[in-house]
Amino acid sequence: MNIPFYQVDAFTDQPFAGNPAGICLLDNHQLTDSDLQAIAAEVNLSETAFLWASETGYRLRWFTPTVEIALCGHATLASANILWQTGRVPSQSPIRFQTLSGELIAYPGPAGWIELDFPARYGTPAELPADLIQTLGVEPLTVLSLQDRYLIEVATEADVRNLRPDFRALARFAPVIVTSRAEADSPFDFISRFFLPGAGIDEDPVTGAAHCSLAPFWAERLGKTEFLAYQASARGGVLKVRLEGDRVRLTGQAVTLIEGTLRLPDRELHPA
Repeated sequence: MNIPFYQVDAFTDQPFAGNPAGICLLDNHQLTDSDLQAIAAEVNLSETAFLWASETGYRLRWFTPTVEIALCGHATLASANILWQTGRVPSQSPIRFQTLSGELIAYPGPAGWIELDFPARYGTPAELPADLIQTLGVEPLTVLSLQDRYLIEVATEADVRNLRPDFRALARFAPVIVTSRAEADSPFDFISRFFLPGAGIDEDPVTGAAHCSLAPFWAERLGKTEFLAYQASARGGVLKVRLEGDRVRLTGQAVTLIEGTLRLPDRELHPA
């Protein structure tokens, strides 16, 4: 069984930056969930995307090295990039993805930019556990609960950039988005970082899904709905973000770094 495989750096126009995603084009291959998880663990990127052609577009699932997740921006952007690049979808045609978060649409933009239509996620005020504050080592200004994660505003860009969490301790808690306004002389409106060691990723380099919550959060505080955002991980990444009611438009670039083939036995990888 030969599976076309690609590695794409998303939300960047340079290799070795942004967020790397694995892309597997499965066509008619039927693999079990444990097979998909085993491939994602072997690839060992923050997310690996699996795609199957459907009547309305493509079915899309995302796996970290340890779990399946319900929404992933950078691997969706990377998937669209590969489908257009390989000619599976005409270069000027939108792509409809059927996912655990409903239908998501990718639109080709000018100069290689890709726009994603994602659901907005609004949070509710919350309090952080005292030991989580201690683990992060920073005092929050605002805390929102997003059901499966926290969004934390801190005072300065330096507070975000200088975070050095204890990842082993942080793994006991829900994932955490930490954000602040950018410095006054910055080209960006806000910056962020995203930590989710409990899902097998200490820090996600650039996270489209996190900006589905950051968009409504900063729209309320900054009084506007269009932003230029920077995720300040070691790799770093740039996103154009636009809030449209209950939807968020995320726009970024992508660079294909690796093209190859996954060679698997013509049998079930994990027989019962």
